[in-house]
Amino acid sequence: MHLAKKLSQERDRLCQDARCSALDAAARDAVVRLCLASPWLASWVQTQQDWLLMVAQFKAPANPVDELTALAQHWSLEGEVALMLDLRVWRNRHLARLMARDIWHLNSVAQTAQAVSTLADAALRCALAWCMAFWQAKDGLPAPCDYSDGPAQLVVLAMGKHGAEELNLSSDIDLIFTYSGPGTTSGGRSHEAFFTRVARKLIHVLDARTAEGFVFRVDMRLRPWGQSGALVSSYAALENYYLHQGRFWERFAMVKARPVTGPEAAQQALADLLHPFVYRPYVDYQALGALRELKSKIQQEVQRQHGDANIKLGQGGIREVEFIAQMFQLIRGGQEVLLQQRGTWPVLQALARLELLPEAAVEELTAAYNYLRDLEHRIQAINDQQTQLLPTDEVARERLALSLGAESVPSMLAELSRHRARVHGHFSDLIAEEVEVQVNQKLLPYMQAWRSGSWTEAVADPDPELTESMLSLAHIPAVQRLSAVARDNMAGFIPRLWLELARYRDAPARLVSIRPLLEAIVRRSSYFVLFAENPLAIAELVKLVPASPWLARQLQEKPFLLDELTDRASLYRLPNRAELRAELHLLLLRIPEDDLERQMELLRHFRHARVLRAAACEISSVLPLMKISDYLAWVAEVVVDQALALAWRQLVVRHGRPSKADGDWCDPDFGVIAYGKMGGLELSYESDLDLVFLHNAAAQGVTEGPKVIDNGVFMARLGQKLIHLLSAITPSGRLYEIDTRLRPSGNSGLLVSSLAAFAKYQQDKAWTWEHQALIRARFIAGDESLKHGFDALRAELLAKPRDIDGLRRDVLAMRDKMRAHLSSRAQGADAQFDFKQDAGGIVDLEFLIQFLILAYAHDSPQLTRWSDNVRSIEALYRCQIFAEADRKNLMAAYLTLRQEVHHAILKGESSQRKLSELAPELAHIRGQVIDYWQRYLDPTE
Repeated sequence: MHLAKKLSQERDRLCQDARCSALDAAARDAVVRLCLASPWLASWVQTQQDWLLMVAQFKAPANPVDELTALAQHWSLEGEVALMLDLRVWRNRHLARLMARDIWHLNSVAQTAQAVSTLADAALRCALAWCMAFWQAKDGLPAPCDYSDGPAQLVVLAMGKHGAEELNLSSDIDLIFTYSGPGTTSGGRSHEAFFTRVARKLIHVLDARTAEGFVFRVDMRLRPWGQSGALVSSYAALENYYLHQGRFWERFAMVKARPVTGPEAAQQALADLLHPFVYRPYVDYQALGALRELKSKIQQEVQRQHGDANIKLGQGGIREVEFIAQMFQLIRGGQEVLLQQRGTWPVLQALARLELLPEAAVEELTAAYNYLRDLEHRIQAINDQQTQLLPTDEVARERLALSLGAESVPSMLAELSRHRARVHGHFSDLIAEEVEVQVNQKLLPYMQAWRSGSWTEAVADPDPELTESMLSLAHIPAVQRLSAVARDNMAGFIPRLWLELARYRDAPARLVSIRPLLEAIVRRSSYFVLFAENPLAIAELVKLVPASPWLARQLQEKPFLLDELTDRASLYRLPNRAELRAELHLLLLRIPEDDLERQMELLRHFRHARVLRAAACEISSVLPLMKISDYLAWVAEVVVDQALALAWRQLVVRHGRPSKADGDWCDPDFGVIAYGKMGGLELSYESDLDLVFLHNAAAQGVTEGPKVIDNGVFMARLGQKLIHLLSAITPSGRLYEIDTRLRPSGNSGLLVSSLAAFAKYQQDKAWTWEHQALIRARFIAGDESLKHGFDALRAELLAKPRDIDGLRRDVLAMRDKMRAHLSSRAQGADAQFDFKQDAGGIVDLEFLIQFLILAYAHDSPQLTRWSDNVRSIEALYRCQIFAEADRKNLMAAYLTLRQEVHHAILKGESSQRKLSELAPELAHIRGQVIDYWQRYLDPTE
């Protein structure tokens, strides 16, 4: 690029220096470029005698940590001046090297940021070690640490870009000083006083300006209570402060917090203490409003000072990219471990991986962030100053363009403008510019009524009963105890709910249905923010909750499910089995393999959320019953499959894999067989899972270790662990009730059987009802080879030749036994019709289908293929056992009765109806099923 007169003169003077003349052309150009780009670097270069050696050292790898550690070995307690000199000379040399590598494009901007952070960490640790020794010599050793075998240590918490390991070339370091607990040194000084002395000395060693400059400027304003607060705090004091006094901006700051000194266990304890303050266990929409408010304050301050010249705080600047990343961290970080990273670069990549932002948007944001941070580095490198202001004078701008490798200053500014425009575009899409959201004019009277406690509009109250009910919400005791912030959150939601309810003629009745949910979430006011930010979610709430007490109860007991109402596209689209499996697998990848507690919670969140979507689809008549049932079964399948993988891994870590008869190792040679509704792909919202477990391990073998146990013991424990993962009650509830009584010999039999033992039992000892149950059995998780073995065995068992009269007697005997215990009459309800258990109900239909399959499968083996009733009816028709009219009648009867059961669950009603009140269609269906029962099974009924 063409150089201005001043830069040309600087270049000419450099080239006349004898040290420069001794260089070859490439090295000479490299040094000239450094010096023109940064006057500070030019001054440092002038202190070096051998420029050729300097260039070689800049280009070669370096190990500043080892270098400083070696210097620290020679520091004496009396040699503070030498210590400070060593630190500054070391810092300046390595900062000069990093500036040079930046200007020569040998490092990426992220590599430079990481390297500067490494310098800061090393300086802190070595300086702190000296400061501790300095005061220990006077005050004695602190009391023993709770987290190590040695004395207590000062734990330094790095904040901001230092915590994120993304420091600028000339950056302050924001620190918080803390220690694990109270105590006194061996010299009688309290820990608080001792560590305050250490902290002050450390600040002086790093921050004081000498002839060689400083090591790092230290900023302590982020500590509790800021400059008016104690310089150091105990862990307990920190916890108490953030629990009771912590403000939103402090959560914002703590996202990047990183302990850098002290015993590893003490660092982890501090991180664990701060984690609940930063990341909430629910989707925290309350953070959005606070982020918007914080951003607005920053913008106002920038406008008062330097406006858009600030590439960090101005429009489309660095802070907007960081806001985007931290917005998602604070809102969703509690549930997405991948977002619990400190740096902006990795969080941006996580947003793409989690599909929270489109990949193209993340690419644009990352490219812009790279450019802005690179430009920031070069602005600061000019004079080793912490500034983000774009220079106004042309010479400084030419230095920047030269440093960046731009063709000219205008081209540099044009590229900057393009990046800032893209950033601000994405930022505007996510966080509205206005602090006050534009209010729908129709909403105003409802807002005024809620604020004043009465309908104050000049127009008449459109629904006095609804008004009275809505205003009564303010008198709920829990509402009256809310904080001012929580009341504001509620005030942002209630008028919008009121407006939505007012669209319905039965609004007061709908509010009655919704009110228990409101009372359940009133102390979690972030959910009010969720609704205020998502008006469509309010519409779904008002539509779905009154339609289904079951769904209302789910939301009331599991408020985290409210997030499902915010995305209508997902709410009313049910993915297939493969999509569900991929989705759950990806979610589990974000959790460490050894964090079983979080894995169990994730499985429950996944299952409950997907079942809620199915209920929404059924309530809204978006999908037919068969699609809903298939989907519910698929959800259970993928959950069981992943739970089995978790259980397997846990046991293998401890015991190794079980052995197989051929000398190989199981992997896993374990199978889960679903019976009943799950096996028949007819799961409903509250169905148990009837499961049987099989394995193919060697009968007399043992595991590979480290802790060797018998194969049978391993497989039994695997079954037990799987049941625990599925049925244990956690804060997010239970996945499924598990029933294993259909295994060979029932409760008295082994929990897990080998496939060979299962086959022998079924062939020699099984009752007819057990073969009936086998019709609805389906392999749902585990080893593929075991699945093939089970499927072949099932088909063989079902196709055995049978005496039809004997079969009929067995089926009738079992049905009579069930009616004697489960029918409405057995439960003391005469003149009732139970959709499932009474004559003409679902169980009659199922028994009829099972009888016909067992009776005719020997001649028509294709009858054994399906485990569900719908396709079994079709198969019986294709095998000419049913006529076309029979097929239609039985199909319609079965689907109608199942639909009634589903609707009864969703409406919170009994599955029984008075015979006198049966709808004509249901009465007709009941009669038809009884007719078919009499025709095929019991002519005497």
